[in-house]
Amino acid sequence: MKVSSDLSDGRTGLIDYMSASPFEIHHILCKLDSTPKHPMFGWLLMPDEVDSGAVPCVVAIHGSRGWRQHHEEHISNWLEAGIAVFRVHCFDSRQVNEIVEDQMMVTHAMMLCDAFEALKLLSTHPLIDPERIAVTGWSLGGTVALYSAWLPIAEALAPDGERFAAHLPFYPAAHMRPEEQRWSDSPILALHGEDDDYTPLELVVGLADEADANIEVKSYPKAHHAFDSQEQMTWLANAIRLDSRTIRIDLDGDMWAEVTPGQVTLLNEPLQRLASIQFASVGAHVGGEPEARALSQVDSTEFLRRTLGI
Repeated sequence: MKVSSDLSDGRTGLIDYMSASPFEIHHILCKLDSTPKHPMFGWLLMPDEVDSGAVPCVVAIHGSRGWRQHHEEHISNWLEAGIAVFRVHCFDSRQVNEIVEDQMMVTHAMMLCDAFEALKLLSTHPLIDPERIAVTGWSLGGTVALYSAWLPIAEALAPDGERFAAHLPFYPAAHMRPEEQRWSDSPILALHGEDDDYTPLELVVGLADEADANIEVKSYPKAHHAFDSQEQMTWLANAIRLDSRTIRIDLDGDMWAEVTPGQVTLLNEPLQRLASIQFASVGAHVGGEPEARALSQVDSTEFLRRTLGI
């Protein structure tokens, strides 16, 4: 394995690079220096026609079930629009298949690290415009695409100033509420199903109302989680889902939640998170909705074309 530290040679295809696995956002903010690094990989896909200038790019992050067919359909649309895509393999790189029933094996904090390391690496590629790199993701990956716009995370993971030009989360888990309201000026478009009972719409709407950020939420009627797929509606009986409760991130980087009325619990470390799971809700629907699926393909591509200057 040849781990890349820059892409000045213009390579595409399979690219190995270094990342790390901080367990929680608390570790990104407070303990990043003590987090060991390890190899990651992704696939850099280029549009069929690349002229002499640099093209925009989108860093794409999968969800809790890994890469799915509907993700690839969006990627094909974006390539056809002239946007390069870097498809990050957060699970494969950690020898994990999926985390629907165990959200501790690979966390959004780990995937945030993967995304920012990809951003820094892609910024060295001669055919990619470093000022026009966006980030997108689905579900858990949507959480990454959303909270990568929170500046304390960006400053910790990219201290030299690399920033995403746009953020496109699909049905993200938007349950974290930071006290420090510093967000990127880059546009954020969250695409969400109105009937989502896995990562409820009310959470991202609430974040958009509370955060000092450039967030637009577009919701689709009759749409559940993974509405942009062609999968039949399925009930995941053991899926750990969100409800209306939120997690707070205070000015010291500590994370906590009121898991039951009057009971506040720290959620910084694995054992703390494990103890809180007994209070979690389980069971959620996933499945496609044809109208929302078609609209989201248009909406996502138009957003990237507009924000990346195509």
